[in-house]
Amino acid sequence: MLFIKILIIDGQGGGLGKQLVLAIKPAFPCAEITAIGTNSVATNAMLKAGADNAATGENAVVVGCRQADIIVGPIGIVIADSLFGEITPRMAVAAGQSNAKRVLIPVSHCNTFVAGVPGLPVNRLVQDAVEQLKGMIN
Repeated sequence: MLFIKILIIDGQGGGLGKQLVLAIKPAFPCAEITAIGTNSVATNAMLKAGADNAATGENAVVVGCRQADIIVGPIGIVIADSLFGEITPRMAVAAGQSNAKRVLIPVSHCNTFVAGVPGLPVNRLVQDAVEQLKGMIN
């Protein structure tokens, strides 16, 4: 399997990011998983879940997006001012303009809804994200 850099971005309490780390790490043991939180609580949650590297804040998101092969996170990471204001315009631009492939989880909060996507439980969304990654990597 190829060595690949997966960047997981999350905010709030890092619950989604934690679940992503826990699901992606065993599915792709050769991947380097970097977790970047918009706040230290989110970062710590992902680090405790087993991320290889971790950082916090706007500049970490910008730099991480330049270095990643694949970016994974809630859909709000590409929408300025989402996650209750935790995603700055600079973060959204970095994630949206990155050359990395993106797997965006369609969580419906912060006034963002994706038409045609049923309101699935988060654990099912995480499973689908892992399947999307398998299609990209294999």
